[in-house]
Amino acid sequence: SLLPSPALLQVAALERQIFDFLGYQWAPILANFLHIMAVILGIFGTIQYRSRYLMMYAVWLVLWVGWNAFIICFYLEVGRLSQDRDFIMTFNTSLHRSWWMENGPGCLVTPVLNSNLAPEDHHVITVSGCLLDYQYIEVVSSATQIFLALFGFVYACYVSKVFQEEEDSFDFIGGFDSYGYQAPQKTSHLQLQPLYT
Repeated sequence: SLLPSPALLQVAALERQIFDFLGYQWAPILANFLHIMAVILGIFGTIQYRSRYLMMYAVWLVLWVGWNAFIICFYLEVGRLSQDRDFIMTFNTSLHRSWWMENGPGCLVTPVLNSNLAPEDHHVITVSGCLLDYQYIEVVSSATQIFLALFGFVYACYVSKVFQEEEDSFDFIGGFDSYGYQAPQKTSHLQLQPLYT
């Protein structure tokens, strides 16, 4: 079957979209939405034998790898990126963090009452006991997306090449001449005679 790669990418993108929605991560939500549309385009290109759609899908996957590499750098605070200072993932509209920060495996959330650090209508919490910090869950998620995207890129290029070879092997101008097809010859008893009234 030609569908496993885009279908697997679609499931992974939908899973990621759900957790980004739960964490109000608007930049990833937008990127995930575009990715889901690109995967649908890739599936359509596969089903309809459209190599151009598959090539557009492959180009998107290159951008997707770049976006996920940025997310990895953001959560590992590479260079000047800082999670405490930069709210890139929410377009600087809120103080929300990754959903995994409070809901990671083994995490215990404790509210800090009467904290002067809390902005209006917000509360301060402490999170402890996590088996894996949320940064690393996000990094693993992005690394998985990169792996799947690389697999999808190879898939898209290969299937597109197969489709193009099939198109090139068919002689559109000559019809079936390249396959040895000969039209039936007229015989004398089939000749048309004029009709008189």
